[in-house]
Amino acid sequence: MTNGYAQLAADVLSRAKACGATEADIVVADGETFSVQVRVGTVDRLTKAREKRLGLRVFIGKRSATTSTSDFSQDSLERLVADTCTLARAVVEDDVSGLPDAAQMATDQPSLDLYDETVLDTETQIDWAKRGEAAAFATDPRITNSEGAEFDSSSGRVVLANSHGFVGSYKSSNFSLSVSPIATESTTGAMQRDAWYEVQRKFARLASAESIGQEAAGRAVRRLGARKVATKRVPVVFDQETAGSLLANLCGAISGYGLYKRASFLLDKLGQTIASDLMTVYDDGRMAGGFGSRPFDGEGLATRKNTIVERGVLQSYLLDTYSGRKLGLPSTGNASRSVGESPSVGPTNFYLVPGSKSAQEIIGSVKEGLYVTELIGFGINMVTGDYSKGASGFWIENGELAYPVEEITIAGNLKQMFKDIEVIGSDLVFRGRIASPTLKISELMVAGN
Repeated sequence: MTNGYAQLAADVLSRAKACGATEADIVVADGETFSVQVRVGTVDRLTKAREKRLGLRVFIGKRSATTSTSDFSQDSLERLVADTCTLARAVVEDDVSGLPDAAQMATDQPSLDLYDETVLDTETQIDWAKRGEAAAFATDPRITNSEGAEFDSSSGRVVLANSHGFVGSYKSSNFSLSVSPIATESTTGAMQRDAWYEVQRKFARLASAESIGQEAAGRAVRRLGARKVATKRVPVVFDQETAGSLLANLCGAISGYGLYKRASFLLDKLGQTIASDLMTVYDDGRMAGGFGSRPFDGEGLATRKNTIVERGVLQSYLLDTYSGRKLGLPSTGNASRSVGESPSVGPTNFYLVPGSKSAQEIIGSVKEGLYVTELIGFGINMVTGDYSKGASGFWIENGELAYPVEEITIAGNLKQMFKDIEVIGSDLVFRGRIASPTLKISELMVAGN
């Protein structure tokens, strides 16, 4: 089928050239998705879909347009090419518009361990969701209800080709289970919810449904009896998930599109210290089995391992060809592409290099402070770095988790927060494209009562 799509792409590119395109590229994607949600032991929702789409981008001089279709018939593709060329002629010229240079195209296409041949039947996937939820209920009698357990699987292939003669393809798959139980305090009737999940490229690497359900239940139960706290400045420890959210803010601040629009607090900071010297960050598009790994980016350039921050110094932005040209810099191989959309910038596997301390050791170093396990809301100004988000977690007293807390706000500025990172944990685990170990910031404003 990949060879068939490659020939299809070549035919469409030939038609685009005949229509007047000076350059063009095409993305063909097909895939299958399955999702089942179980709630209190009953299948609540089940969806299964197979989709294929073709996206075409044409350049006529310095003008461009992008369109897509799910109809691969000859008549449909002829209309697609004609319509795309008509749209391109109607838009204004852009001096930096155009494909990357032909010499920049990827020349190797490693498999990167992204695809699993395993095919799961419907009953197996339903069973995984049921077992995960049942394990949560069985873990503790205070688990009285559930928002559900969801098992998802997907697999597909991508073919990218352009008028430089580049043709690339890869296949990928994902399997995931999430469980969201509700715990109730028997004396007060107060309820708390939490969740846990795992995702893997290979089904055999997925943790057991029972362990995921048990972890979700434990996280919900430990939130019972949550309190508010007095407003004060204290050290703050972010767990893996919430530390990953902080790292996502860094990722957004170094994205080429925000930078050339002068809408980032890290504008013009290349080569400058922007963080603690404990902080080293990589973006690695060639990581085996990585959730953002692929042999080439959305424009056909080879992915690679980019050093983003080295011992606190900003070494690289994340760029595609367009944003790089706007900034006078080369692409970093970070073009992200959806079928029917022009490329944008996105991370591959963006992570904070782990340190040597366990999460428990980091918590143990805090006399009084906050351990954050959930962040809520969108209170971030990417231009100034101002940061204010709702949070919940646990209050730390004398190096121990003393009691759960909720309805609090953490406030600071990302420019200072990254510089105030005091400890980085050893517990780096990837559950997505952006990952971080536990980390501790020396002091932040925690607003409560």
